[in-house]
Amino acid sequence: MTDATQPTIVLVHGAFADASGFAGVIRELESAGYAVVAPPTPLRGLASDAAALAAVVGAIDGPVLLVGHSYGGAVITQASAALDNVIGLVYLAAFGLDVDDSCAGVTQPFPPALLVKTYVPTPYEAPGAPGGPDLYIGRSDFRETFCADVPADLARVMAASQRPLSLAAFTEPLTAAGWRTKPSWYLVSEFDNAIAPDAERFMAQRMGATTETIGGSHCAFIARPVEVAAFIRKALNG
Repeated sequence: MTDATQPTIVLVHGAFADASGFAGVIRELESAGYAVVAPPTPLRGLASDAAALAAVVGAIDGPVLLVGHSYGGAVITQASAALDNVIGLVYLAAFGLDVDDSCAGVTQPFPPALLVKTYVPTPYEAPGAPGGPDLYIGRSDFRETFCADVPADLARVMAASQRPLSLAAFTEPLTAAGWRTKPSWYLVSEFDNAIAPDAERFMAQRMGATTETIGGSHCAFIARPVEVAAFIRKALNG
């Protein structure tokens, strides 16, 4: 339970990662006096992942600012539509989908990002997913694809510990879009090799999001947590 008079910031990670990637952002926000929660994303299916997030957010007293990275953007979009305590949505190089969009489909009109060539499907069915394989990023391509601006030793750890996204989650269409009724902010990663920056700008413009650009990779929030935390604080003060 949290102080019902103050917003709680809920950080939602995406594919190939876990909530530990938010460590620097959490330190910055908590040192500024904000309450922060960073729950795990199951990465099994968009509707079920959104339901898992909604359960967490629904148990928080008071207003909540949802922050999603990558696939986490799709999750906060879906979950927030039915959450009255969500006051805004922040997208960090994330999928700001509309109804009937999928993460796989929304980027197709744009030049393909490097991820299209470097993800690897498993030869087995994804455990806990409705069907199809899991997706990983090939270890030798992980840093360039996902986090080119973090130190090489950290990138190796991230590659070894990456959490897969089920193909089912990547291709499942959105059924509700919270940004239609809630304000949104979008931080475009200018040198993103996982989602094309042009696709990010398209999604931000379509949402009518307050948009800024950071000169970083898909994981700019890890490499530059001070600036990303400042962007989140702007959303809280917006």
